[in-house]
Amino acid sequence: MSEDSKSSISILIKSTEKLLKRFNEQKGIIDAYIKKEREWKKHKLIQANEIKKLEKVNTKLAKIIKSHEK
Repeated sequence: MSEDSKSSISILIKSTEKLLKRFNEQKGIIDAYIKKEREWKKHKLIQANEIKKLEKVNTKLAKIIKSHEK
């Protein structure tokens, strides 16, 4: 191999390593975002279920109060 082609290969390898490093950094950022998003959705679902339970209790209590007022 000529010195010029060795240099070209070396440049190509360095560029590829930089791209892979950048890809892995971006992948890490995206994975962290996905994890946070899943946790947020899980928390939101738990809150929605709790709100539904409290609304049912509130409705029952309102009926009981209304029946005692008569």
